[in-house]
Amino acid sequence: MTDFLTTTRSDARSEAAADGSRVRLLLRLPGASLAEFELAAEQTSRAVVHRTIDEIWTVIAGQGELWRRQGAREETVALAPGVCLTIPRGTQFQFRAQGGEALRVLGVSLPPWPGEDEAVPVTGPWVPQGV
Repeated sequence: MTDFLTTTRSDARSEAAADGSRVRLLLRLPGASLAEFELAAEQTSRAVVHRTIDEIWTVIAGQGELWRRQGAREETVALAPGVCLTIPRGTQFQFRAQGGEALRVLGVSLPPWPGEDEAVPVTGPWVPQGV
């Protein structure tokens, strides 16, 4: 039986993610983990690909763009509060904050985030800025 878990955002430690954003791991269960990602105003992340996880994102603050490529499919999506998207395993992606405020995203990782070597650097469309 899995324990009940309760936390607050302020209790979660912020650390640097492989893409250069700040990440707070909020909660974790055997099948998934929930984290908040923040990219400061006018910053552009490093492009990465996840080796073993799928992610679901919802934007909670800020504006920006997300580039993602999987095989021959490639697109850039406008990010704003309320936008939800998926990043399937093996998808290359990069994101950037625009409009003068930080971009904040809640993300679910399936299965849970396994550790530092999950995100592998790739070449994206933008030059990383500020990370």
